[in-house]
Amino acid sequence: MDWAQNLTRRQVLAYACDIQTLIRNREEKTVTWLTAADLENEPAGERLGKLMAQPGIVRIPGAHNAMAGLLARRAGFECLYVSGAAVSGGMGLPDLGILTLEELCFQVRTIYRATQLPLVVDADTGYGEVMNVMRTVRELEAAGAAAVQIEDQVLPKKCGHLNDKRLVSSEEMCAKVAAARQARSHLKIIARTDSVESEGLDSAIKRLNGYVNAGADIVFADALTDEAMIRRVTGSVSAPFMANMTEFGRTPHFFAHQFEEMSCKLVIWPASSMRVAAHAMQQLYASLAETGSTQQFTESMMTRAEFYDLIGYFEYESLDASVARSAIP
Repeated sequence: MDWAQNLTRRQVLAYACDIQTLIRNREEKTVTWLTAADLENEPAGERLGKLMAQPGIVRIPGAHNAMAGLLARRAGFECLYVSGAAVSGGMGLPDLGILTLEELCFQVRTIYRATQLPLVVDADTGYGEVMNVMRTVRELEAAGAAAVQIEDQVLPKKCGHLNDKRLVSSEEMCAKVAAARQARSHLKIIARTDSVESEGLDSAIKRLNGYVNAGADIVFADALTDEAMIRRVTGSVSAPFMANMTEFGRTPHFFAHQFEEMSCKLVIWPASSMRVAAHAMQQLYASLAETGSTQQFTESMMTRAEFYDLIGYFEYESLDASVARSAIP
């Protein structure tokens, strides 16, 4: 047993976890996406509405893929954000409106399928004009979206924290919001303005109030640079306000409870999971290229048992075995 003497404490615990996970999964009831009884029947938009009706701020981390969504759900989050920038970045593309509606819908479907959580989805400019926006709403609602966020930029659009963004008129955006409301069955309509930098805060507030009158359920002004600006917007618009706590942007870092104190009802961390994952992978690949080994990273990795537990591997395997047995006469 000389090999055992070389094991780290974490590796010993991991092996113990492997055994416990195997036993637990064999004893638990099978729960998979393939089993209709395990799926959420209540529409996602209605579930988001219930979260918003509760006291406090709704905390919504970004999930750039389904595995990130599973990890967020395991941490206790009840709603997720699907960022156009994170989805585009995961495809190796910039956030300039290059992402197609079908590519976004694919990601929404996979994340919702895995997590069954309400998803707030970044739909950029709505993928076109009025009828295109209606199609976007129908497709995303069918994919599992609880809310669709539409912004008042002109294509090619930019990240809200970058300069020189071009805007559509308030009237054009109101038409898109009204069309989105007409098309939706249950999802919430989030209207975002990027007008603060070019038109000023007063104009941004006027735009948001117009969007609320057109049918927006939630509003979002991006790239607000201090607490006073946030408080002024939340105090001047009747609809619930969603804050954006993106890193490396123009908004200073605030905690969720601070946004709540500023009268924000929702807060998103849109691309945090992607940035953390990208940084970790960058370190892994650089080390692997230099050393030819991943051994020094094993203590930072999720073990096989932990990964199988996360994705429900044994639940699916058990379901496959039960189906095979029942099909044989």
